[in-house]
Amino acid sequence: MRLAATVLCLGVLLAAPFAEASTTYSVKNRRIEPNQPLAAALQQAGLPPEQVGALINALEGVFDFRKSRVGDQFRLVMRAGELDFFDYRQSSVDEWQVRRDGDKFVGSKRAIEVEKQVGLVSLEINNSLYEAALAAGEDPVIGMVLADVFAWDIDFYRDVRKGDRARALVEKFVSKGRILRYGEVLAATYEGESVGRKRVFRYELPDGKASFFQEDGASARKAFLKSPLKYAHVTSGFGSRFHPVLQYVKAHNGVDYSAGIGTPVWAVADGTVTVANNTGAGGNTVCLRHTNGFETCYLHLSKYGSGVRVGSRVSQKQVIAYSGNTGRSTGPHLHYALKRSGHYVNPLNQNFPRTEPLPKGLLTDFHAKISPLAQQLDSVSVAAAAVSAPQ
Repeated sequence: MRLAATVLCLGVLLAAPFAEASTTYSVKNRRIEPNQPLAAALQQAGLPPEQVGALINALEGVFDFRKSRVGDQFRLVMRAGELDFFDYRQSSVDEWQVRRDGDKFVGSKRAIEVEKQVGLVSLEINNSLYEAALAAGEDPVIGMVLADVFAWDIDFYRDVRKGDRARALVEKFVSKGRILRYGEVLAATYEGESVGRKRVFRYELPDGKASFFQEDGASARKAFLKSPLKYAHVTSGFGSRFHPVLQYVKAHNGVDYSAGIGTPVWAVADGTVTVANNTGAGGNTVCLRHTNGFETCYLHLSKYGSGVRVGSRVSQKQVIAYSGNTGRSTGPHLHYALKRSGHYVNPLNQNFPRTEPLPKGLLTDFHAKISPLAQQLDSVSVAAAAVSAPQ
């Protein structure tokens, strides 16, 4: 009995410090609310004013408070009513910390280990690129990446069919097994019912600029993109139609795309801005003059892109504006018009030539560099065929 009592007393003595310590710590998890500066959020979380000031001072020069966003998460670890640790998280790679160091606080940005990998993405489209990406365990943003690569040949709303397949060799930036973002597409193949087989490879030119080329060295680029939007649903085609506002049959000298307000609109070709103002019925409008007598116009915009003004030069794929609902419009959409030699033409049935191919002197180097990429793309195809083959 005496031994048991001694052991019991010893156990109580050993456990006591831990029990006491566990009651002196508290953790508070909060989010930044609308119109709430970080200092106000800290005070609302119960941090004493003098400690709020010390924490803010520790983050000066480490965190830009102007970039604090609604929904950002932060955590306060308190010990006996005093701040011991603070962390602030915006994303999986953007996290800041403040630690107590004696009588002062020290702020820092947490170092996140990010690894760049090159991986194969293989998609089979049954409904949309978005759903195909999810089914393949990929981030749906890969659909936007592929839309960018094939923008000269494929309209990813009109041309996609059930059963189409896409494969890409792409850089992935990964942290703790999670894809943070995609990098460059090194090679890609699209096999579709309406567009046939498209296959492109990224190649860096001697001047350091990279572009996409087909296997024979022909450029993947064309003078004009297939669409002014990465994803768009055509709601009204080119030609005569019953006007929904004017209530009579009227020539429709362009194509209407359904697009939510704020959807980025890109220049379909290099050009010079000739119009960047409100045109009345057309609302906020941008028009571009291109080579060989072509002109494009983009109507009903919500706002203009950075630096877009009359006389400025823009590049193909540059965001020149954002879709809207201005002017004579019954709902958010983009009206896109194409002129050739002063006359309106149907943008959807044009066949523009490709830009200059690779110089012959670069073909040997080009083929040597794309050969291993082509083999990796084909290995996915072979593996898929093996899996689907009847036993």
